[in-house]
Amino acid sequence: MAGKWGYRDVVPITAMVAVECSDVVLSILFKAASLKGMSYFVYIAYCYVLATLVFVPLAFLSNRKKLLIPLEFPLISRICLLGLLGFSGQVCAYKGLELGSPTLASAISNLAPAFTFILAVLFRIEKVSFTSSTTQAKIIGTITSISGALLIVLYKGPKVIPSSTSSSVSLQWPLESTQSNWVIGGLLEALAYLFFSFWYIVQSKVMKIYPEEITVNVYYNMSVAIIALAACLIKEQNLSSWTLHPSISVVSVLYSGLFGFPFSSGVHTWGVRVKGPVFVAIFRPTSIVIAVIMSAIFLGEAVYLGSVIGGVILTIGLYAVLWGKAKEEMKDDGSGLSTKAPLLKSQNVEEN
Repeated sequence: MAGKWGYRDVVPITAMVAVECSDVVLSILFKAASLKGMSYFVYIAYCYVLATLVFVPLAFLSNRKKLLIPLEFPLISRICLLGLLGFSGQVCAYKGLELGSPTLASAISNLAPAFTFILAVLFRIEKVSFTSSTTQAKIIGTITSISGALLIVLYKGPKVIPSSTSSSVSLQWPLESTQSNWVIGGLLEALAYLFFSFWYIVQSKVMKIYPEEITVNVYYNMSVAIIALAACLIKEQNLSSWTLHPSISVVSVLYSGLFGFPFSSGVHTWGVRVKGPVFVAIFRPTSIVIAVIMSAIFLGEAVYLGSVIGGVILTIGLYAVLWGKAKEEMKDDGSGLSTKAPLLKSQNVEEN
């Protein structure tokens, strides 16, 4: 019982937080590379080619018999749709980051849980009964987590922990971008997270048809790589733009392609199958809190009151959603002693 509970509750939460940590590093590296003139089309193409090369041996080693997926239209069409959604979302996100700023991108990313929840209800993935305590908890938790993340972005407040470094060269988050077209950048970021929300929904359908995460990720990353390479050949006709000089661009591509993208898509695919699309999307706002903590620990940046208050509010919102999901799984299981949930167990239940 303890093992199943950990697999369905503790491990997914830990994995989602780890993905957001990785994504923070990925975003910082891309922003630094884009300031050096790296094209986001080239970046996406290289990263997904490398990600495909990572997943192929993993799929071969895990189960070589399932390396070839069934040639069935419902599965193939959905994987191709996943590739198109993933590529479109990445293009909009990185173009928005290039035109706007990471501050704007971080704020807009908080729309992902709301987008995903609405789409999950429309596609009947999430059960909604406004008189149900679980539905109310998920709705209130989603709104609360978004509010907490926005508070971190919009309100600074006095310092709680002063800066421990006097260096004038420091990498703060969110980074401010000068001369940014924030209107177009914001619209592109909003469109990107709408694409990502659709990605979660379609991925949940794929997992029901063919619940093999590694194999699905092979073909998903391959489809995005093919689309990205074709788009890159059209957009970047000057082949010199494909050259990666020994700099932050190489570091960014290697980290993102060999670890960041495979880790993110792999965990998200597994999380969608185990816990559903809303569960995965609700962790998007935590990237702001993670970035603040990482900046304080590794870069010696100051921690402000707004970050502390926003982090507490965001945590409360996340727990409300997780509580609602856990209670819902208990009801679906048909008994009060479900191994899928809850997140809080009394000692008496565990002993029984």
